[in-house]
This record gives sequence, C-alpha cells and structure tokens, in this order.
Amino acid sequence: MSTVFKALSDPTRRRVLELLREGPQSAGALAAHFNVSKPTMSAHFSVLKEADLVEAVRQGKTILYHLKLSVLEDALLGFARVFGLGETAPPPAIKKSSENKKEDPVS
Repeated sequence: MSTVFKALSDPTRRRVLELLREGPQSAGALAAHFNVSKPTMSAHFSVLKEADLVEAVRQGKTILYHLKLSVLEDALLGFARVFGLGETAPPPAIKKSSENKKEDPVS
C-alpha cells in the first residue's frame, strides 16, 4: 500500500490519474498536459505502474495507459479504515418540524 501512497503523493501523477478517468490515453497525449521532459514523464509512469494504478498496453509503437480503479479504490478504503472513517452509522434523518408536532384534539 505504501507504493500507492508514494504514487499519489506527487501532483503530476495525481493529474495523470485524473486525465485517465476520461479513458485510456497514449503516453504522448498525457505528456502534452505537462511542461516536463519525456524522461521525467516516463519516471512518473513507472511509479504509477509499480503501484499498479495504471496498466500500460502497447499498440504498435504507441503505449496506451489505462486507469485501474479497483486498486485505487482498495487503497482509499484501506486508508479510510486506518483512520476509522466510514465505520459509523450515518446520522439519523432529521424530521421536518411539522412531523414532530402532534396536534392535541380539542375537547
């Protein structure tokens, strides 16, 4: 799980994941969103692959990156459990004031 949090700690990698939410994209299309060198983007992609947050599929000379949501969801649920989030019941629904008032019959 620490590799996932390492991957998520960098704003560039988080932005890559946001972009991949729209669908698979090539390395070049993703890199076009950033003002960094190709080797730097390659390093970011490697960290994301190591954390199993993305899958790289080669199609000819192009590498398409796909977001692996299940891994991200598992990491976030694990994080929530560590801090005790999501374990309590939701607060009871608030009734409208008209529902809380009982009318007394007039004798």
